[in-house]
Amino acid sequence: MSTEPSRRCAYLTMDDISGFVSDADLSLIAMAALGWQVEFVPWRKPHVDWDSYELVYICTPWDYQDDPEAYLCVLADIERSTALLVNSLDIVRWNLDKRYLRALEARGVGIVPSLWFEAWTDSIPAAAFSTFATERIVVKPQVGANADHTYVLTPANAATLVQELGRIYGNRPLFVQPFMHSIETEGEFSAFYFQGQYSHAILKVPRPGDFRSQEEHGADIRFAPRDEALCAAAEVALAAIETMPVYARADYLRDSDGRFLLMELELNEPSLYLRVDPDSPARFARALDSAWRDEQERTGLTGR
Repeated sequence: MSTEPSRRCAYLTMDDISGFVSDADLSLIAMAALGWQVEFVPWRKPHVDWDSYELVYICTPWDYQDDPEAYLCVLADIERSTALLVNSLDIVRWNLDKRYLRALEARGVGIVPSLWFEAWTDSIPAAAFSTFATERIVVKPQVGANADHTYVLTPANAATLVQELGRIYGNRPLFVQPFMHSIETEGEFSAFYFQGQYSHAILKVPRPGDFRSQEEHGADIRFAPRDEALCAAAEVALAAIETMPVYARADYLRDSDGRFLLMELELNEPSLYLRVDPDSPARFARALDSAWRDEQERTGLTGR
């Protein structure tokens, strides 16, 4: 147990997380052992004195997509304070818009093929079916989470959904991908990295008849042994970003040739699934503590 004076860390969350599955509390004992007192603070809570914390971890603000501008304003307030925000505002701002995938692709990262649009037009489905030579496509918002406003289109249902899609995406950027059949036959892999070092991995298997990989939609979450091909792909993606994040989750699907293709590189508020690996809470706590100590050394400050 640490003998240092207790330091304060805020885990940024949301007002009501009852509809979600989170295991962030599993890191609290490990944080306490390193001298940290953790509080869960909703990101919408007014008049928070962020200077009273040494560290703010973006934990479970899983409704940020409802008002991303307000969310970024809160993060900017935190970054202007004396607290260390992890991950940093620059990383989060870049990662919030899925167009970061285009930047990673330009740097040699293999991603799921994507078409990008500033707003909906009724010609999008036909163009995507033709471009991807497939009869199933996925429509997603460029800023979003939890599979909100995500649609699977086929030639049979596209005509019945265009009005709804026009309403949702009439003034909202979107992107379209081919439906990856491995989500049904195998599942989605996620690899977790803390300060650039591999921690653990999971396999998310959607429930039969669904494609969504979140627990809230009935997906089964399984521990995945270390896979060198998955790690190699994830480390290429991490090497392609300008600043190494304190925490990262890289989500992958396999294509028909067995290659891992990046679905998302989650640097904002990913669920870390600490419960699948009993050593991961301590690894995560050490990463947070180390990031804070590195910042203290960089700025020439000392802890309280």
